[in-house]
Amino acid sequence: QLQASGGGLVQAGGSLRLSCKVSGRTFSMPSMSTIAWFRQAPGKDREFVAAIFRRTYEYYGDSVKGRFTISRDNAQNTAYLQMNSLKPEDTAVYYCGLDDRLILSSIRQAGQYDYWGQGTLVTVSS
Repeated sequence: QLQASGGGLVQAGGSLRLSCKVSGRTFSMPSMSTIAWFRQAPGKDREFVAAIFRRTYEYYGDSVKGRFTISRDNAQNTAYLQMNSLKPEDTAVYYCGLDDRLILSSIRQAGQYDYWGQGTLVTVSS
């Protein structure tokens, strides 16, 4: 089970930190797992935001590079998304996803993830 939180309303240029708590599994975030953030704006497909591949390697979508940072706390079984310099176009529902077996070429594909959180809404006002 993944529980996402931390969304809210923020002005453009502001910051938010999202959290994704993983629970209910014997090994919540195994060493080979990939945890990721995606977002979905109304009427649009789910978009890749960021991922940590196999607990080590960070990848970002082009639209958030340099502004967002993904991290994970293995002891707390929690992943985070620090979002800075927010823009109105960042407005979306943000979802965290987890998978234990992804290969690198698949991490940007939402359909490849087995586990999802319920989403948390981020609204950026101009």
